[in-house]
Amino acid sequence: MSFFKKLKDRLFKSSDKIGEGLDALVAEGEEKTPEAAPAATEAPKAGLVGRLLGSGSEPRRVLDDAMLESLEDVLIQADMGVETAARVTANIAEGRFGRRISTEELRQALAEEVTRIMAPVARPLPLYPQKPQVVLVVGVNGSGKTTTIGKLASQFKAAGKTVVIAAGDTFRAAAVDQLRIWGDRAGVPVLTAPEGSDPASLAFDALTRARAEGADLLMIDTAGRLQNRADLMEELAKIVRVIRKVDPTAPHNTLLVLDATTGQNAVTQVEIFRKIADVSGLVMTKLDGTAKGGVLVALADRFGLPIHAIGVGEQIDDLAPFDPEDFARALVGIEG
Repeated sequence: MSFFKKLKDRLFKSSDKIGEGLDALVAEGEEKTPEAAPAATEAPKAGLVGRLLGSGSEPRRVLDDAMLESLEDVLIQADMGVETAARVTANIAEGRFGRRISTEELRQALAEEVTRIMAPVARPLPLYPQKPQVVLVVGVNGSGKTTTIGKLASQFKAAGKTVVIAAGDTFRAAAVDQLRIWGDRAGVPVLTAPEGSDPASLAFDALTRARAEGADLLMIDTAGRLQNRADLMEELAKIVRVIRKVDPTAPHNTLLVLDATTGQNAVTQVEIFRKIADVSGLVMTKLDGTAKGGVLVALADRFGLPIHAIGVGEQIDDLAPFDPEDFARALVGIEG
């Protein structure tokens, strides 16, 4: 099964929410058309060309202020955020206002607009020539951080890269155990320290070892205890200070892992982690478990940070580079 097929199948909650909303708002206008008979004369006549184009085969509605307001509501419900939903709606209205459009035309227009927003941020995790490339992975506990590190490490190993993982969330035994499982599965060493140890000390040892072994990548897991933000900020700052004693240019990437099921909370998390750490890119997980996939559009529109990958399940191949066109089509429920 292709990743797009998985994405489409598993984004069904978002797709249904948006798709059903588009169907409903076009149908709502269609029910009112008997009172607006003159507008119907603007549509193409049902001659040969009309029949070939299917002009009379599907409901149409005049794209007016009422319809645009309903469209904006649909997008906000899919967690696109008020500002982004308003901007998307305004762009769809441009050149179409006052015309009668079908659900499929509206769906296509929405997919094109989402693709336009997402295309500039769709960038794979960059790989640099220096060894080891240090990837610091941040995010709140439960966001899918540990699983993402395991999947990325497995994929890089499969691509011929040598990878070392540092289990830097030393206060959560479960996170360390989970990383060990992924490391065993991928054949990647996972460096650990006793529970409650200093994460910065572990990061220093891991980078020293990775450099000595000529590893291509070092991925460092970190804690995500947002309830005490000042402590977390100091912990991350200390990790960066310590690893820079080994490599002044590290970390080369700081990935923020976000859980799509948190909806608009993901926006708040980006704001917080950009202050705490120098976030260089995003990974969005759990898109298969939410009706709120639109939050990714809001993040792209608001922050412009690269989106390196998205996850739609627990299997190793359920994390893939972000493709804006596939995502947009899956989000709005376009087939194929």
